[in-house]
Amino acid sequence: MRTLVVAALLSLALAGCAGGDSSDPETAPSSPAVTTQAPIVDVTSPAPPPVNDPNAKPGMVFTADPTIVDAHPAPFESYTVVGEAGDRVAVHFTAGAPECYGADATVTESASSVTIALRTGTRADAVDRLCVMIAVQATLEVQLAAPLGNRQVISD
Repeated sequence: MRTLVVAALLSLALAGCAGGDSSDPETAPSSPAVTTQAPIVDVTSPAPPPVNDPNAKPGMVFTADPTIVDAHPAPFESYTVVGEAGDRVAVHFTAGAPECYGADATVTESASSVTIALRTGTRADAVDRLCVMIAVQATLEVQLAAPLGNRQVISD
């Protein structure tokens, strides 16, 4: 009896796999072809300019580290003018754990704007270290040559 059941199941399985010739239009599946297109995303659009947020809560405070390895641009969305003279700006951004990741910035000033190029990367002393992959809210203060005044801040 057991052999008969196994033979019947095997016959059903083989019959199900023995479909018609797909090159023959009479036995080919009749489902219509469906074509989809992925949405087109414009990744070249510039990020909105950062906003001055005097009430921003400072994140984990980073100290500028020009020795970071594998540095890459890191945009920031907000900043706060620091100090009575207004000649320091604290930029607020997202970074990795400060035990392994660092940040550095270069500042270019003109009469109408202050461009801050923020970079983040691995700290030189953490290159061969096992690091936790978490995101932290971070703050880095940058010194300006002159008070910010009415100049626009640009994240580069």
